[in-house]
Amino acid sequence: MGEKLICNNKKAFHDYFIEERFEAGMVLQGTEVKSLRNGKANLNDSFAMVKNGEAFLHNFHINPYDFGNRENHDPDRMRKLLLHKKEITKLFSKIREQGYTLIPLRVYFKDGKVKTELGLAKGKKNYDKRETMKQNDMKRDVAVALKERHKSG
Repeated sequence: MGEKLICNNKKAFHDYFIEERFEAGMVLQGTEVKSLRNGKANLNDSFAMVKNGEAFLHNFHINPYDFGNRENHDPDRMRKLLLHKKEITKLFSKIREQGYTLIPLRVYFKDGKVKTELGLAKGKKNYDKRETMKQNDMKRDVAVALKERHKSG
């Protein structure tokens, strides 16, 4: 069946070095899934934490479902992430000891189920961000030059 992207976190790649990636399921209510099918979600400023051996996603905004009634969900509630115990233990130790952060990179449907791609990330300093921007500009310039050279050749 494949994957259908719901939303992604472009800012994460600008602000963090992504060291490792994990796929996690998410515990959701019915109206949240319906709203996600309409693409009404926002990952800005969201992050994941490990508490009491469980992983949770904070600040993940899912707009209320348009046709929902009084049973509609709270848009900014904390959502439980579904990971294997070994993965949670590994993440917890890295976050606690080595100064990593757990950032959601994208949310997507995979075989009809909502999945979250989490990145184990380290924060970038301002000079790191400038260096990354410089490298991206150079790659873009090279691509444009190759494209023009290919056209004229």
